[in-house]
Amino acid sequence: MFVKRLLSTVLLLAGSAQAALPMLHTEGTKWLDAEGKQPALRGVNLGNYLIQEFWMMGQETRAVDDQCKLEAVLDQRFGYEERQRLYGLFRDNWITRRDWDLLPKMNLNLVRLPFIYSVVEDEKKPRQLRADAWKYLDRVIDEAEQRGIYVILDLHGAVGGQGWEHHSGCAGKNKYWDTPEYQERTIWLWQQIAARYKDRGAVAGYSILNEPWGTTPENLAVVMGTLYQAIREVDRNHVIILPGHSKGIDAYGKPSGHGMRNVAFEMHPYPGHFGWGKPGLAVHKGWLQCEGEGDNVCKWKTRLEGLDTAFFVGEFQPWAFMGAEHGGQVMRVTYDTYVANGWAATAWAWKVLSNKGGQGKGTWGLVTNAPGAAIPKLDFTKASLAEIESLFRLYGSVPYQPQQTAIKWMNATVPPTPFAK
Repeated sequence: MFVKRLLSTVLLLAGSAQAALPMLHTEGTKWLDAEGKQPALRGVNLGNYLIQEFWMMGQETRAVDDQCKLEAVLDQRFGYEERQRLYGLFRDNWITRRDWDLLPKMNLNLVRLPFIYSVVEDEKKPRQLRADAWKYLDRVIDEAEQRGIYVILDLHGAVGGQGWEHHSGCAGKNKYWDTPEYQERTIWLWQQIAARYKDRGAVAGYSILNEPWGTTPENLAVVMGTLYQAIREVDRNHVIILPGHSKGIDAYGKPSGHGMRNVAFEMHPYPGHFGWGKPGLAVHKGWLQCEGEGDNVCKWKTRLEGLDTAFFVGEFQPWAFMGAEHGGQVMRVTYDTYVANGWAATAWAWKVLSNKGGQGKGTWGLVTNAPGAAIPKLDFTKASLAEIESLFRLYGSVPYQPQQTAIKWMNATVPPTPFAK
């Protein structure tokens, strides 16, 4: 009897476990699974997890406004080993089981994982893996796959910095492009990653460099071509995602004409933000329904068909500051439009915490801290070790307020019509 009960339990657990996800690939403009079916890839970025952006966690100050500055402050005050321990504490709390359990409730099946190079490479020993090099990438891939979610690995911060922006990890550096050693270390890094995950179906692709705007489009295409070839020496299976420049993708030409296969282009369209109009229905209608003289989905569809190449919308923001109802509706129709065009897409971002809490008219996070569950703002140059530890633990336990309209509309049988007059 005991053996029969044990066997029943084993079979029940085996039946409930998520099967390994099939490897994805691209053919022409399409993302396809192993059976040649086109999946609907709707996702979100796990921002501020493995590379910090201080506005996302209520800590942005002039003194400490990027990851490199915080690392330097912690090194100076507490020592390198203690800094490493604190970063482990932060990462163990920023994304936890509750995040993974909530993601499928948003009807999302893809995450983009931004990371800084030093998560994998030992920053003090170039071309050597950290002792815990695979701890977080493995954890994300495992947690995602258990829930039927794909992962795109995104090198968000290359050694030396690929631009001037804070989100490369070190603001104002931009040393990647004129330092051959940094480019060679990035090749080494991606070859290590590719060797580990080359047979892992849950990895949807490699986003090989985020927003590489510190060089010309022409030089970008050359350097990324070299990186593509280096990855292909190790991994012939995964989609390699070629980053667009702020000026577009034209400098690449047609990838197949350069011997590239199983690739996609990546761009980050942000209607309503960064000088592209303002948040609201009008700017999203123009983008999604191809109205007006500005950039739009139809123009990109035509461009990609001409290049016979798939597309990954790596970042976009369709819900913030439009009110809960319009935000949830525009989020749904944006994903629907991208899926209809065969594009994979990951919005920015999953989680944004603030000093006040609450979604208000819609924060940049699908989840934020609940109203009244405040995140204290620390001065890292003066805060005690105990205060910093307490803050980092709070990120994992503070009560959440999800975007409820996002949950509603992303699961609705009948899609909304926010642009109907």
